[in-house]
Amino acid sequence: MTQTHSVVVVGGTSGIGRETARFFADAGDDVLLTGRDADRAEHIAKEIGGRARGAGLDLSRPREIMTALASVERVDHLVLAAIERDENAAASYDVDAAVRLATLKLVGYTEVVHALLPRMDEEGAVAIFGGLAKDRPYPGSTTVSTINGGVVGLVHSLAVELAPIRVNAVHPGIVGDSPYWSGKPLDAFVSRTPTGRLATMRDVVDAVVFLLRNPSVNGANLAVDGGWLLR
Repeated sequence: MTQTHSVVVVGGTSGIGRETARFFADAGDDVLLTGRDADRAEHIAKEIGGRARGAGLDLSRPREIMTALASVERVDHLVLAAIERDENAAASYDVDAAVRLATLKLVGYTEVVHALLPRMDEEGAVAIFGGLAKDRPYPGSTTVSTINGGVVGLVHSLAVELAPIRVNAVHPGIVGDSPYWSGKPLDAFVSRTPTGRLATMRDVVDAVVFLLRNPSVNGANLAVDGGWLLR
């Protein structure tokens, strides 16, 4: 008999987070997916089906996270997938945008862990989304590159603090079929990718599942980029 799990996907209403929530719901797991808008989260959960449900959660308001997650009884797998696009160069620095993104992805992520930790047992696992801007900065990526670098430190710290609960991160490259990249001219990126193809959302979901389920992978920061960083 296949074991079912209780899975929380923070940022599960769109893109890769949504596909991750769909994967676990299709597998028969109990899935809570969150988004800033509670009605949208509930709508997406109904669309995904299975034992999925939705809840409103705004990572940029970390003092409200504990209350928002109060109904969660048990967590086997926690996926922190919420992202926010930000172009913020040092020469034209937007302090409010930078503070929001830092709060969302570092303080917010950590507060979710804090809120749910009492409901995780020692076989639990956490997967955190970062990104390859930490290694390949581009004009306007000052905040994003810095924060995704911070995700690496967060993973290392939590893997020690939460032990034996495992904590890992996935750092996608350009995901060609994601809502953000789909339809854009990407041939130049494909030509620089050793595999000759860009990562897909399914590739990233597979990586998340691996990080959550393999009992010997801990404190890892896994690039899913087809070897793009090699060129």
